[in-house]
Amino acid sequence: MSVSFHLYNTLHRAKQPFEPIVPGKVGLYTCGPTVYNYAHIGNLRTFLFEDLLTRTLRFLGNDVTWVMNVTDVGHMTSDGDAGEDKMAIAAQREQKTPWELARFYEDAFLVDMFALGIKRPDVLPRATEHVEEMIALNLELERRGYTYLTEEGLYFDTSKDDQYGKLARIKFDEQKHGAREDLFVDPGKRTPQDFILWFTNKPNHIMKWESPWGTGYPGWHIECSAMAMKYLGETFDIHCGGNDHIPVHNTNEIAQSECATGKTFARYWMHAAFLNVKGKMSKSKGNFLTVQTLKNSGYDPLAYRYLCLQAHYRSELELAWEWVDDARTKGQADSLDTAAASLKRLYERVARTSDEPLADQAAFDAAVTDVLTALCDDLNVPKAIGVLHSYGSPRLWRHFDAILGLEFETRAVQPAEVSVPSDVLELVDERQAARKAKDFARSDAIRAELLAMGWEVGDSPQGPTIKPAG
Repeated sequence: MSVSFHLYNTLHRAKQPFEPIVPGKVGLYTCGPTVYNYAHIGNLRTFLFEDLLTRTLRFLGNDVTWVMNVTDVGHMTSDGDAGEDKMAIAAQREQKTPWELARFYEDAFLVDMFALGIKRPDVLPRATEHVEEMIALNLELERRGYTYLTEEGLYFDTSKDDQYGKLARIKFDEQKHGAREDLFVDPGKRTPQDFILWFTNKPNHIMKWESPWGTGYPGWHIECSAMAMKYLGETFDIHCGGNDHIPVHNTNEIAQSECATGKTFARYWMHAAFLNVKGKMSKSKGNFLTVQTLKNSGYDPLAYRYLCLQAHYRSELELAWEWVDDARTKGQADSLDTAAASLKRLYERVARTSDEPLADQAAFDAAVTDVLTALCDDLNVPKAIGVLHSYGSPRLWRHFDAILGLEFETRAVQPAEVSVPSDVLELVDERQAARKAKDFARSDAIRAELLAMGWEVGDSPQGPTIKPAG
């Protein structure tokens, strides 16, 4: 069966048939985490989309090389190179060196990816280990006449690039200066959209390297270009990111890369829409939603994956989160409750009919084609899931789990019957009463008591869970 794969290319604002440079081989670059804090679930929605894309490409028989960078040098608070350095602020807050901080949150990010069923990218290059490549790329830009120096460092001169801004389609002559009044603005910067390639006037910055322009560190944008081209070549197939990367970061990547090589940087640009959380998610205030918050609130992280599959990646997804304790480490959301309950029923159904005989091969093949047709229409997973539900066969869900990533093989298993002693059940009821009364100290004490008795109690949208500890 042959289904043409179409993707929405942000560069052209249209769906286009996907044709890799080398048939059967796909080079994919995705902007990865800046490892100064835990990833919030809004960030992770983008990574879930990129995992879905990679899985689909591989399901269709492609050999995919997925490169995702790790920004461990840190960049400024704004995309426009103004503000305080995120890594420096976090390192001071946590009393770690920037390197220790970066490794800690890189490891945490990988744990979150695993919990969400996101496959590990083939290459995870760290910015700190590719400074030599960034310097070389900046030297080439300088040689070609695209740079200028100020007291702050080396800038890319956007006036020299007549294609600058083609991805974002911004009218730069109508743009105001790209920094707030309370932030430093380099007086030597020629135009608002010019961006820094190498910082030199940052004496207090801990992470620094020698360069032809002085001791300093790379700008954020040059990092992605240097690492993408090292592992995928000067021109590759697909570049992904969030919508917020379009106007500045991805725009600047294209400018510096194409001016340095004279070639197209990436042929297809794909971007995921935002997750809108009603509940004031803010990293600066410490109350943003993480995978651990979901776990603490009794949610299987795959329920969040399943929720994200309900919306097309280019459509915004809303989540109304209600915090339920003062520490703001737990909460609940109706949409996640619904997703968790639906996924639980799906697991149970697939488990009950795991040995289901195939009654009609022709009907099954037709359903497979319908699901693939939806997926090949710019990853229309909501439509594909509609077909899966309407066809009604657990076999079909299993067939496409290589794309969906819901782990039916391990999750859709009939649970063994466990006899829970009456005194344990009484304590579980007492703990539930304490939680309703918001007596979380008593609730935690009962949890510890149950654990000492050999029972692990948890919380789910459907009520408490109890299982043997260990």
